[in-house]
Amino acid sequence: MTYAGNAGLPGDTAAGRATPRPGRTWNSGLSEGEFAAISGAGFEPVGQVLGAAVYNIGYTGVWGCPGNWSVTDDNKPVPSSRWASSLSQLVRTMYAARRSALARAVAECGALGGDGIVGVDLHVGEFPAGGLEFTVRGTAVRARSRIRPRAPFTSHLSGTDFAALIGSGWVPVGLAFGIAFAIRHDDWRTSLRVPFATRNQEVDGYTQLISHARREARRQLAVDTARHGGDGVVVDDVELRVGESECPSYGSSRDVTAEAVFVGTSIARFGRSGRPAGTRPPLTIMRLERER
Repeated sequence: MTYAGNAGLPGDTAAGRATPRPGRTWNSGLSEGEFAAISGAGFEPVGQVLGAAVYNIGYTGVWGCPGNWSVTDDNKPVPSSRWASSLSQLVRTMYAARRSALARAVAECGALGGDGIVGVDLHVGEFPAGGLEFTVRGTAVRARSRIRPRAPFTSHLSGTDFAALIGSGWVPVGLAFGIAFAIRHDDWRTSLRVPFATRNQEVDGYTQLISHARREARRQLAVDTARHGGDGVVVDDVELRVGESECPSYGSSRDVTAEAVFVGTSIARFGRSGRPAGTRPPLTIMRLERER
């Protein structure tokens, strides 16, 4: 994470962001404890921010039946191309929608003169007129310092957790996503094991489906973390949604889909030296519980 100096004179900008005017009234989504925590860490709120994007999710890229294959050892996973390559268009759309909403919140943060956003809450819901609405809410904060980040950071961490992170020598870099879809034809190997009359046993096809989706989403989260320049990621939320639809090739059959979504904050060691070319540190995933 690279920082640039700023003289901090009235009317000046840092990396294209406005400097807050003295006496300007601000609002925030912080609790009293969170406000005290970020103040103690050398930051102050400059206002609430919101980013939104409505996307029509229609084309998935799936044509025909994904097909059947035999069960394999989980240590030798089925190649990704057999699970989700046909869903790549849908995955790209889901990334684009989240990043569009996040970028608009970041733009509001910059307009307020903020250095970053804490307490980012990402919500996905149905839009009344059709499609999905992606919204990002959070509180923009600014450091009481002449050192400014070149671009506003984004973090799901609460004000209290953000202050604890700064106090331990780490800084948030950006919100990271890991998204994966997988689809499997519900053939006789799975359908015959589900009825209640059968004995208790594992449904191997379903196990492989959700295992692949989670594994691929976790891999994509690591890729996105590295893209931000982070050393690791603090995971916020892990979602898994399983659904079914009519098979496009066999009307009397069905296909089972799994969607896995990982969301977290990329973090970096404050003041670290440049990373040697061609080296990658191990990815560290930590869990910080939000205040209830």
